[in-house]
Amino acid sequence: QVQLVESGGGLVQTGGSLRLSCAASGRTSSSLSMGWFRHAPGKEREFVAAISWSFEGPVYADSVKGRFTISRDDIKNTVYLQMDSLKPEDTAVYYCAARFGRIVTSSNYPAWGQGTQVTVSS
Repeated sequence: QVQLVESGGGLVQTGGSLRLSCAASGRTSSSLSMGWFRHAPGKEREFVAAISWSFEGPVYADSVKGRFTISRDDIKNTVYLQMDSLKPEDTAVYYCAARFGRIVTSSNYPAWGQGTQVTVSS
């Protein structure tokens, strides 16, 4: 079992930045891939970015390429999502997810965090 705890959400103005963190514990290993997803009201859950501990990726959704950066700290078992040039359409609850094996952009991740709210004001 992998446990995930996100932090770092909040309220920011258009053009601002936030950094989300996701700390993994439990059965972590070099074959673990980590992803970020987001869910906005009235919309389906959307893939944002993913990275693996074995240097595969990163992979980004087209909507965030060039603005968001996913990275990891192998010692802390933590994955980060640096979000720059934020737009109102980035407003959503952001979830961290984990799976063993290769990166996928679908929701096929068995472990999920509790989510953290990101709100971008116009």
